[in-house]
Amino acid sequence: MDPKVITMLERAGIDTASPELLRVAIVLGEQGRILPLSQDWPVPILDGEDQAVWVPLLPISQLWKGSRVPPDFSFAPPPEYEPFFTLLEATAADYCSALGRPERDKEFERIYRQLRRRPDGEDAHPLFSYLQAASRLYLSLCEVSQAEFEAVVSRLRRSARTFAFSLFSTNYHRLVLEDIYHA
Repeated sequence: MDPKVITMLERAGIDTASPELLRVAIVLGEQGRILPLSQDWPVPILDGEDQAVWVPLLPISQLWKGSRVPPDFSFAPPPEYEPFFTLLEATAADYCSALGRPERDKEFERIYRQLRRRPDGEDAHPLFSYLQAASRLYLSLCEVSQAEFEAVVSRLRRSARTFAFSLFSTNYHRLVLEDIYHA
């Protein structure tokens, strides 16, 4: 957790008790291109009313707290983990909406794998920076151990892989993310 982030958001009138209702805003550049987020810059956070606040967030590895062991995520995640899953998947859905097309299942699988293996790393795909920022936001608001973070991201990777029927399939977006975006 990062008390500074909680204070900044609360001073801006944003309720931090329900992180699943917050969003990382997608930043568009010239000609509507999505710009990647940098770990060195503040991140645009949106509340449910589309109020934006730019907040500096620490790297993921500096936000892990405790040594809690996650439960088995083979089936549905326990309710206490749903806000983390929702924030990450809503960010992915918002990204695809801003892009104007769904991302391929194999690319989601690769990006989730990269996020687990190199949480503070970089990737050429802008979606990585948005999922990284969403993770940084959630970890700034809630206590999450390294093992819990890795379990959540691994479960998302398995979901994307489960829906991948070909190199070009977009089933993860169609069957999972569209429901979140339209909720």
